[in-house]
Formats: sequence, C-alpha cells, structure tokens
Amino acid sequence: MHCVTAEVIHQEVVHGGYRVLQLRAPDLVPHVQPGQFVHVRVPHMEAAVLRRPFSVYKADGDVLQILYKGVGKGTRTMTFLAPGDTLSLLGPLGHGFPTLQPGNDPILIAGGYGMAALYLLARQLPVKGVAFFGGRSAPDILCVPEFEALGWDVRIATEDGSLGTAGRVTVLMDDWWAARSHDAAHVEAYACGPNGMLQAVAARAQQHDWTAWVSVDRNMGCGVGACLTCVLKTRTPEGDWVWQRSCTEGPVFDSRQIVWDAEGAS
Repeated sequence: MHCVTAEVIHQEVVHGGYRVLQLRAPDLVPHVQPGQFVHVRVPHMEAAVLRRPFSVYKADGDVLQILYKGVGKGTRTMTFLAPGDTLSLLGPLGHGFPTLQPGNDPILIAGGYGMAALYLLARQLPVKGVAFFGGRSAPDILCVPEFEALGWDVRIATEDGSLGTAGRVTVLMDDWWAARSHDAAHVEAYACGPNGMLQAVAARAQQHDWTAWVSVDRNMGCGVGACLTCVLKTRTPEGDWVWQRSCTEGPVFDSRQIVWDAEGAS
C-alpha cells in the first residue's frame, strides 16, 4: 500500500456522463493488480473526512485511470479537476482477481462501473472468452470497444431494451449456457457489479458447478480494514460464518464463501 500525491493529466466525458480521469502516479501504478482499488481524497472538500474508493480502470507506465460519474458531492467535485491539479491516493488496496486456472474457460459479467473494474483482468487473462455486459439503458454500457479490441466476445443486455437484448444480463448467460457444449472445459467466471447481479451469478455458478469470483459492492469508510463498515458474512470450511472486510479480505471473494440474502451480500 502506498500513499501518493497524483497529478491530474487529463479527464474527459466518455459516455453517458461517465468520465475517465487520468493521473500520473509512478510509485503506485507498477503495484496494481486486476480488481484492486484506490482510495481518493477529493480536493477542495476539506470538511469531508472520508476518502472515496474507485476501482482501477487502466494502469500503464506511470499513468493510472479511473472511471466515474458525478452522482454525489464528492464525484461532482472531481469533475472540476484540471491538468496540473493534485490529489492524494491510497493504494493499491484489497485483494484482486486470482489467475485463471489452466484449462478453464473464462467469462466476464459486469454491470455499470463493473465493466471498467474488469478491464485490467480482461487484458491480462491468457484466454479470451465471452463478456456479458448489463445495465439499465444504453448509456450504462461502457468500454465495449476496449474489450472487443482485446479479443473478447461482448454481449449486451439492457433492462429497457435500448441496446442489445432486453432484460437482465443473466438472460444472456442462461442463453449462452444452454447453447454451450457441456463437455468442454470448466467455466471460471469473474463478476463485478451490483450485489443483486453478483448473487444471481453466484446462484448460476452453484447450479452449473462453475468457479465464480465476485467483486462485492460495499460502502467503505477507511479502506484499510479499521472502521468495519464494509463487512459481510462469509462461510468457514467448518460450515459456520464469520465477518470479513471487503476492503482487505476482498473486494474479490469466491462466490461460495459469501452468505447471500435477498439484497445481495448480507
């Protein structure tokens, strides 16, 4: 973990009000693994005690990129950042996605911001497969050209039918599985998005005997395991359950570890 001062290089609106913020952070970038995040202290918000967590979208050379949307006070303030401004980053934090097991077929499942969180993984995986992207409407579907350029077969679902298949992303997964030769390699799924989507992925992983790694969406305070605001229930090998912190033990968990409830991770 590093605490660094990063310089803003550039930011731009890329799609549907989402923005990509490019930061120069040479002491941090080489250490980033797919699925990890950074905790950002938003400038010009001296009254705000807590940092904001953001998944790492891209990390190349000395440049780190995050993808965000101005939906709250902190992220709206970030939209005013200009080249030459600086901000404090803490990271990389958390445990990211594990390496694909030899012989397995990977699939990616993402909702909203989860598409950006899966990009580094998609780039590093030695085998390319199918990427299932879901959102409420067309503006929530992100990064499609970037994933296709890496060789992924991107399939899209929107709840309002404005892009791709109408319905939830799990409809696409079900159709793909029904058409698949089940004599082929074992499936290894990687998912990031809303907790309800992650729970649906976990249910299918259990039903079809997939391995599924899910990056949970939890509110984080400190980002380093001290405040315990991001805990979730996980199963022990003995069949009991324990609290684990998504910021330190996660955010990526084996879906079989998590005790799910009607809202996602409990």
